[in-house]
Amino acid sequence: MESNEALVPTNDYVFKRIFGRIGNEDITRGLISAIIGEEIQKVELKDSPILEKDLKDDKVGVLDVKANLDGGEICNIEMQVTEQKDIEKRIMFYWSKLYFSQIIEGEKYNQLHKTIVILIAKFELESIKEIEKFHTKWNIREEENSKIILTDVLEVHIIELPKLIKQLKNKEISKKDKVALWSIFIMNPERIGEKEMSENSFIKKAKEELTKIQQDERERYLAEQRMIQIRDQQAIEDLGYDKGKKEGIKEGIKEGIKEGIKEGKETERKELIINMHKEGLSVEDICKFTKLTKEEVEEILKSNVDIEK
Repeated sequence: MESNEALVPTNDYVFKRIFGRIGNEDITRGLISAIIGEEIQKVELKDSPILEKDLKDDKVGVLDVKANLDGGEICNIEMQVTEQKDIEKRIMFYWSKLYFSQIIEGEKYNQLHKTIVILIAKFELESIKEIEKFHTKWNIREEENSKIILTDVLEVHIIELPKLIKQLKNKEISKKDKVALWSIFIMNPERIGEKEMSENSFIKKAKEELTKIQQDERERYLAEQRMIQIRDQQAIEDLGYDKGKKEGIKEGIKEGIKEGIKEGKETERKELIINMHKEGLSVEDICKFTKLTKEEVEEILKSNVDIEK
């Protein structure tokens, strides 16, 4: 498949290919260090082959980047393009799986290391929409003493790319912010110029790796297949939403008619029957919901036509 469309790391296949491939540890180290605010010295990647079948099946977790850090910490990075229901629960589920995978029955709890989950989202999370900053960090904290952390084993970072776009437009943040710079690269690598790359060798390597993917026919094919799969999924979800919305309106009209008829007011009843007919319901359907005869319904509709004339 040939295409002139540029590949970007918001495509989760491209993201995994850049940050999750063995040999690219330096790139991943630069990204994680910027996000968690600590200088990581060593990263060990858990590489796994990405098959075309996995992309089509949307196999859970196959496109996440999993890494062990030099202090024993475990880190999972997810690039999420489409808005997911209960994404917060999904984040915690991933965290719990990673955390408990460190220990087997009979071992001591001191074997458990900090587990970090990083979500980079191409959408805003509904639950934290009131928070303006694009990068938030979450721990277990005491309700009234928020500075006190119960334990550091849980650490969640959420990066909402749309919020960053707003802040960049309003000049509330600059490329000097390391997390912002990485996020800009992920959204649009072309916005990273020679100056930024000279100041950040990790991003320079990431951009070079992206160029390799662009030029590799097989890699490009898989990336484009993933883009198609994401678009098809989004189209199905949009269709379901539109259909549900129309059905909801129709059901609402029917319920409104039932409730209006219960009121027993002749004028209101006539108005409801007329409105129902205007919405496209047949005389037979109106009879079904109003318990009126066909003749009675037709008489009401006829009287309305006479009035309009």
